[in-house]
Amino acid sequence: MAQPLSDQERRKQISVRGLAGVESVTDLKANFNRHLHFTLVKDRNVATRRDYYLALANTVRDHLVGRWIRTQQHYYEKDPKRVYYLSLEFYMGRTLQNTMVNLALENACDEATYQLGLDMEELQDIEEDAGLGNGGLGRLAACFLDSMASLGLAAYGYGIRYEFGIFNQKIVNGWQVEEADDWLRYGNPWEKARPEYMRPVHFYGRVEHTADGVQWVDTQVVLALPYDTPVPGYRNNVVNTMRLWSAKAPCDFNLKDFNVGGYIQAVLDRNLAENISRVLYPNDNFFEGKELRLKQEYFVVAATLQDIVRRFKSSKFGSTEFVRMDLSTLPEKVAIQLNDTHPAMAIPELMRILLDLEKLTWEKSWDIVVRTCAYTNHTVLPEALERWPIDLFQNLLPRHLQIIYEINRRHLERVAERFPGDTDRQRRMSLIEEGGQKKINMAHLCIVGSHAVNGVARIHSEIIKDTVFKDFYEMDPEKFQNKTNGITPRRWLVMSNPGLAEVIAERIGDDYIRDLDQLKELLTFVDDDSLIRDIAKVKQENKMKFAAHLEEHYKVKINPESMFDVQVKRIHEYKRQLLNCLHIITFYNRIKKEPNKSWTPRTIMIGGKAAPGYHTAKMIIRLITAIGDVVNNDAVVGDRLKVIFLENYKVTLAEKIIPAADLSEQISTAGTEASGTGNMKFMLNGALTIGTMDGANVEMAEEAGEENLFIFGMRVEDVKAMDQTGYDAASYYHRLPELKQAVDQISGGCFSPDQPDLFKDIVHMLMNHDRFKVFADYEEYIACQERVSALYKDPKEWTKMVIHNIGSCGKFSSDRTIAQYAREIWGMEPSLEKIPAPDDPR
Repeated sequence: MAQPLSDQERRKQISVRGLAGVESVTDLKANFNRHLHFTLVKDRNVATRRDYYLALANTVRDHLVGRWIRTQQHYYEKDPKRVYYLSLEFYMGRTLQNTMVNLALENACDEATYQLGLDMEELQDIEEDAGLGNGGLGRLAACFLDSMASLGLAAYGYGIRYEFGIFNQKIVNGWQVEEADDWLRYGNPWEKARPEYMRPVHFYGRVEHTADGVQWVDTQVVLALPYDTPVPGYRNNVVNTMRLWSAKAPCDFNLKDFNVGGYIQAVLDRNLAENISRVLYPNDNFFEGKELRLKQEYFVVAATLQDIVRRFKSSKFGSTEFVRMDLSTLPEKVAIQLNDTHPAMAIPELMRILLDLEKLTWEKSWDIVVRTCAYTNHTVLPEALERWPIDLFQNLLPRHLQIIYEINRRHLERVAERFPGDTDRQRRMSLIEEGGQKKINMAHLCIVGSHAVNGVARIHSEIIKDTVFKDFYEMDPEKFQNKTNGITPRRWLVMSNPGLAEVIAERIGDDYIRDLDQLKELLTFVDDDSLIRDIAKVKQENKMKFAAHLEEHYKVKINPESMFDVQVKRIHEYKRQLLNCLHIITFYNRIKKEPNKSWTPRTIMIGGKAAPGYHTAKMIIRLITAIGDVVNNDAVVGDRLKVIFLENYKVTLAEKIIPAADLSEQISTAGTEASGTGNMKFMLNGALTIGTMDGANVEMAEEAGEENLFIFGMRVEDVKAMDQTGYDAASYYHRLPELKQAVDQISGGCFSPDQPDLFKDIVHMLMNHDRFKVFADYEEYIACQERVSALYKDPKEWTKMVIHNIGSCGKFSSDRTIAQYAREIWGMEPSLEKIPAPDDPR
């Protein structure tokens, strides 16, 4: 029993976790016991671990509600401009610890639970992840919510309350197997249903032109039921709202049509309507044109826009004469940010509201829409761009199709005016793609319907202007901006790596948590032996803790003295997990060839989910596990090389592995990863980066100095040049003996002796149609990895480089990103001032 004590005693020393005052601890214990008493069912007097978790969650939630109510009241009275962040994904992870961090309750709760004979870390482990996202795009939305609240912006996240989030990944015999993520099974203490704000959403039907104007009639109605989750800012008493919509069938669903005797079937058919919010589509960077997905996209947009208009019209101070009836000032009070093209339907839907319901002219309506909406592009991969077949629209959303046609007619008129006679440009810029079946290009709709279009890293924003959206840039250059992504330092440093947060605070104070640029003050300590020692010690502790976690949950023993070489992200050809595999095999072959040489030991960990329908990605996972089976059971290698596939990578696993990593693998083909945000998390947590000049890696190298990252491989220009001349994989295969050996081992069954041709598809792809040019970067990658191994042998120099990296992270706070969106797109001013706490006099 002495073990939890020392852990808890150590946690108590960490000042960034907040003060544990005697009064607050006593109050927390009393509230905890009250909740425990009232959440226990009458006939059950033995509390389960889940009962204890719920008592703690509800105790912490009590500290949110007063601030939440006061924040919303503050907005109602001050009537600031509001920003609505529309996203089909919010990858939130767990809420309990993040709430304690932002409310400065962590040490007090730790002490209170400890005095009650409980271990807080054990209770935290009961909470399910809210996995309502696939990867970067959904996690970015979550970081943005944290920063918007911490910067005092009147912000709302709007999305879908999926009953099933991203699937749970099991590895069975080396293969990925998917399991439904029933995250709501035991309820969710952080959400509050708001049935009083239920909204109808219409589908199908037909359009009638009446004397009264255009009417969309005979529609099927689905109700949108909102669930609100509080979003606390960092220690500023602001609590914003994330509102997620759930689909409900109306009471008369399928019963109004005199369907004689079909009552039972009609009630069962309610599921069809309610399926809209059943499950998150598990594709990352891939478009699957399914009707249910289009329904989800329109569902969130239609419900949200009704809410936005209702809130805009509702009066200040409840004075009825102040009800806003005129929507012409909407852009002064409302900003709508579209997170990728998924909520693009907001543009025609807002037009429909203004034209058909508010009876404004086209010109006035369009002006309002464009000044209100802004669009963030997240990818240039052609297979990811949304192109919806027109017949799907005709059937599901006939009025919106008419509106899109009219938007396009006027848009092409403008193009013709600006570039007379250039019919090819008109074809390229049309919102409607002709061809086999006509399709609507949603990115074109977003660009035309927005006043600002941004990429998510400098290089990405340049690429969209030079390539995919070149025509649009030439027409409206002032629309195009860059907003380099960021991450919240609350979750990704203070919460997940309190040891490092404290070492930093001991040197420069704890104000950097609000203003991450202050990390540059660490650079004056780069040669300070005590800092070098402390940083190395925290990293070693994190590695020991993660090694213990792996042993406990996955029964694998690893050497905590080895270099932890980590690549965690969605499995995708463009992210080049296969390049990592080729390095593993090459390193393995070198150890086998010279077993007595003093190799730098490595534990190489790869984790991430493959979309269930993405065959190549699933084969890549199978290859990684197969390589691990061979390498990990080779006595000659011993513990100098271990290969681990990290099962079910998610936010909560990221919070454990990232603080323990030594080397961060960011090795996408230049020009394919729009930004990346994992790269920033590793940098902030004291890992060094091996990577290509892609996405935000470029800016990381610029901030820290290229000499403090391990940069290798082709640049965007080199890739472009190679596309002109043609990429010849075979030439690398024949020229580089170690590459040839590795590829032959994969194809010859060295890693699949029972099925020698198991990986023939992967090898055929690499040799004949590899869009991402893995072999072209192999030689430089291997050489770069040798430099990594050499530096790791000199712990002091390695740690100095780490300090350079941590000290150069300031730019990559999502606070900086959001401040730029606010000032340069939304026309709002961020603020670091605290608002009064609920118990303060007003």
